[in-house]
Order: sequence, then structure tokens, then C-alpha cells
Amino acid sequence: MLLSAHEADLFENARGRLEAIAYRLLGSAGDAEDAVQDTYLRWHAADRARIETPEAWLTKVLTNLCLNQLTSARARRETYVGQWLPEPVLAGDRMLGPADTAEQRESVSLAVLTLMERLSPNERVVYVLREAFGHTHREIARILGLTEANCQQIYRRARQHVTTGRPRARADAATARKIVEEFLAAALSGDTEPLVKLLAHDAVSVADGGSKIFARRTPLIGALRIARYLRRLFRADAAKRARFGDSVTLHAAVVNDDPAVLVGAGEEIIGVIGLDADPEGTVRALHLQVNPDKLTRITRQWRAGGPHRPLAKVW
Repeated sequence: MLLSAHEADLFENARGRLEAIAYRLLGSAGDAEDAVQDTYLRWHAADRARIETPEAWLTKVLTNLCLNQLTSARARRETYVGQWLPEPVLAGDRMLGPADTAEQRESVSLAVLTLMERLSPNERVVYVLREAFGHTHREIARILGLTEANCQQIYRRARQHVTTGRPRARADAATARKIVEEFLAAALSGDTEPLVKLLAHDAVSVADGGSKIFARRTPLIGALRIARYLRRLFRADAAKRARFGDSVTLHAAVVNDDPAVLVGAGEEIIGVIGLDADPEGTVRALHLQVNPDKLTRITRQWRAGGPHRPLAKVW
């Protein structure tokens, strides 16, 4: 059944919101785009004259598609090599969706997207729709085919697993740059002490190489251990030069509402270091994404915004 201009506009007007829901649920911009495209195909094939509330219908279809993918993803995660981290995206990407409230910004941070991996598919859906998009428990219950009371219980349980309760630095571009500049000055100083002072004593570093790039397969805990690890990471050697070339640069950015270091090699982003910092600038967690499969979108975004002047050159 062909779409009318009005029906096509209805979907396009909803696309950004649908992508933002799917990204929060799946942690992958590519998978989110695929889920939204599948939702479009179902919208195209549906008897649209019988759909009373298109936005609710589209949300339900998308959510069910994501639920199916989350169920299969849980099985894939069990065989994933090393740590799994979400796909990072730059500030301004519509995948991030609304960012008007602290809850909305928190729900798309790398830390919370990683924590959401602990949730069941239903818990993840309830948390995202309630926390980030303001759906009522009644609306979510209709989407999932549950009772309203059950949704409320699921939400409370999910929130306990995910909410850190710790204040985060509000990562506008100026704040992010300041945090990244201090971090890089300490990391590149040649001494571990400045970096240890910048890190929380119980800081955690997690890296995702996805078996494509060597990355530590277990989290690293403690300021001193992380400082030593980062000194080795930023040290040039023959193997790194052979793989990434003779010019590796470091840039400040806002990624998933977190300050971040973008590691560039020529026109490619080869790594993203998300910095979970408190308002005083103390870094409590680092999320290192070096899996090239999860860096294609952010590379396209970065190229489109260029040219970029680096904060530092590693080699």
C-alpha cells in the first residue's frame, strides 16, 4: 500500500525520536538505524487507516523489534571477545535524542549504556521509555503487554541497577575541553603522579577492542594501575607506527554527553576515550572504544566537521 505524502511525513517526523529510542535500547547506532528501517517497512505494509495513534503504534513496533534483537544480543554478548561497550556518538547526533533534563543526559552516557547491559530486555525498555522519553507506566504497559503495576516494579528494579546517584560534569564543549586538556597534560607528562591525582582512587577503566584491536579484556581498577596503563598506551613503538602510521593526534570532544578524547590517525578515528568525571573534574571511569566496527559513524561525523586542530600529538 503506497504511502500518502502525509503518512510519509508522519514517519519522517518520528524518525529521530525512534532512532534515539533504539540507540538507547541497543547501544549501537547501526543497529538502531536498521530497527527504524524495519519499523518503516512495517508502517508501509500496515493498514494505516485503522491506526488511531501513529506515534504510539510506531513506538510499539520499534520496541518489539528491539526486544527481539536484545534477546539475541544477550546470547552474542556471552561469546563477545573482551569487554562490550556501546558505540560512541558525537554531540549533536540525533541518536542521542532529547537532552533537556539530567535524567535524559544520564540515560545516554557511556556509563549508563554500559550498565544497562545488566538489565533484562523488559527492564531496559521500561527504563528507557520512562526515564528518557517520559512515557507513563500505563503507556509502557500497553506497549509490553504487562500490567501497570508490573511496569512500576520493573522500573524501580531497573533504576536501582543503573542509577549511580553520583553527580556528573555537565559536558558542554568548553567544560569538556578543559577536562580533556587536564587529562592529556597529566597522561602525556611522562610521570604517573599527575594522572594519579586526576583519577579517583577507585577509578575504573574498561576497553572494547571486539577482537579486532588488542584491548585489555578485563576492567582495570585503581588510579595508579590506570595511570601506568595509559602511559604505555600513549607510548609509540614500531608495531603501533606500522598499524596507525606516523601521525596520531588527540582531540577534545563531547561524546554521549561525556568529555572525551578522540584519537585520530589521518582521517580516521581509531579510538575514543570517554571520561566520566565529576563536577570538580575528578575522573571516575574511562571507557575506551577501539573496536573499528564501532567507530565508523563517529569518523564520518568528525570528518564532516573538520578540519580539526589537535590538542596534542602522540607521535
